[in-house]
Amino acid sequence: MNGSDNHLYLLLLLLANLIAIVQLSLALKWPRICRISFFLLFAWASWKNWTTVNSNEREYLIYADLTWSHTYANFIHGWFALHITPFVKTIAVCQALIAVSMSLPGRFFKLGAIGAIVFLLAILPLGVGAGFPSTFIMSLALLTLLLRTDLDRAIFKLHSQKGVKQTQHAN
Repeated sequence: MNGSDNHLYLLLLLLANLIAIVQLSLALKWPRICRISFFLLFAWASWKNWTTVNSNEREYLIYADLTWSHTYANFIHGWFALHITPFVKTIAVCQALIAVSMSLPGRFFKLGAIGAIVFLLAILPLGVGAGFPSTFIMSLALLTLLLRTDLDRAIFKLHSQKGVKQTQHAN
């Protein structure tokens, strides 16, 4: 790793943690906006992983040098190195499903949020490669959202309920 790589990692690390802190703040004050931010984050991550693994699957091996976990480094250099494309594509599909779940009501959101928390905690040992400690902070934001009681609505409204009720009364 050269000096410019260090600067890039530092910049990305700061950005990831700033985003995570904003998401935690949004979870406390504006949960709907927070859900939209997680929708956008997981949709982008899904797209990024899918396109990267299709163009340069070996790029994922860099994470072995960034992790503080010998278990993760051994896994990356071992089994993962032999199965990069199907493994990363599975992650990308799961990230897409999490993104969609962020926009859905009730149990669909809860299931996606739990999946997101598990994923974010699982990548913590990747260290700077996963923006440590941003994924932990994001997990706290999702947990905050899960503890709220107003999860019965989707974040995107296709029509207003008021308009639907007025139409029903007119018939």
